[in-house]
Amino acid sequence: MSIQYYHHGRFHVAGGVIPDAVTAYCTYGDPKNPCIVFPTCYGGKLDSNGLLGQEYLVGEGKVLDPQKYYVVTFALFSNGESSSPSNTPAPYNGPYFPAVSYEDNIRAQYTVLTQKLGIQKAFCVIGFSMGGQQAYYWPVVYPEFVERFVAICGSARTSPHNKAFLEGPKAALMASKDFNDGHYKTTPQHGIRAFGRAYSAWAYSQEWFRKKLYLYDGTYTDLHAFLREDWEAGFLNGWDANDLLTLLNTWQIADVSTICDNGDLGKALSEIKAKGLIMPCKTDLYFPPEDNENEMRYLKYAKLVVIPSVWGHMGDAFSFLFFPQSTDESVPIAAGGGANSEDDKFLHSEVKKFLEEL
Repeated sequence: MSIQYYHHGRFHVAGGVIPDAVTAYCTYGDPKNPCIVFPTCYGGKLDSNGLLGQEYLVGEGKVLDPQKYYVVTFALFSNGESSSPSNTPAPYNGPYFPAVSYEDNIRAQYTVLTQKLGIQKAFCVIGFSMGGQQAYYWPVVYPEFVERFVAICGSARTSPHNKAFLEGPKAALMASKDFNDGHYKTTPQHGIRAFGRAYSAWAYSQEWFRKKLYLYDGTYTDLHAFLREDWEAGFLNGWDANDLLTLLNTWQIADVSTICDNGDLGKALSEIKAKGLIMPCKTDLYFPPEDNENEMRYLKYAKLVVIPSVWGHMGDAFSFLFFPQSTDESVPIAAGGGANSEDDKFLHSEVKKFLEEL
């Protein structure tokens, strides 16, 4: 895997302009095969540093098999690989970096696909969480370009409850004594550690905590060790504070209906022509199944498949990268979490079946 960089030049975004915008991406397989677009989520990086990698679905024998598909993974603006507060020179460095929307990201990704890679049509866009929200955006922004989309643990509009959850870790970071209004000179340890702890409880269900699954079959001695080694370290390793906040804003302002239907979400969804697979997790606290059930009232060519997991938002294919896995098959692990996981088999089976449908 080799990360490539596309330079857009002066690129207008929701909050202003990026003078020399860069989109980071990777490709897998033969360009002659059907193209699948796979963008990152919150915490996701192409190089697998920090929280989450991007190759858990990509590889020989996996759902996105390069022998069958031409897979293109994209890094969101503000993830530290594409243009971000941490890698953009003055005058738009750090806290001066402009706000970026999903639509901005999709326009940039479309440019890479069509002008750099010569792709004329995307067979499918698939993503988890913020990647799932991007999957919703694609058939709205470019309705003739996308044939299918898979949204895993994501929604077409960020709900008020979801926005309120995000205000918690955001406030913890911004109020910390070392954040300095985004003008920090060294890593704001207090702020990022507080951010991770405020974020952590929302990632799993109450049942997950009741069962003490955070102990990972003895890997951790207690809850605090889990929080320190995974949630504090996860954000400290490879993530910049201003990047976290700018990316979080992209998540908060998500709403596909603002693109062309003046806030009418039902109308925006009803106009989607691409086939869709919507996969919420039964216990997700960010994107609960009820949000997707409401969307299904308007989606004409999509089906809803709920992931039956106690792992909450982490009931997806990322947890096996983010967290250690027990070798004891009696210990439940995250959906998509590894060789012993029934949730993992369920997710992969449903996506594979959807991709192979005529």
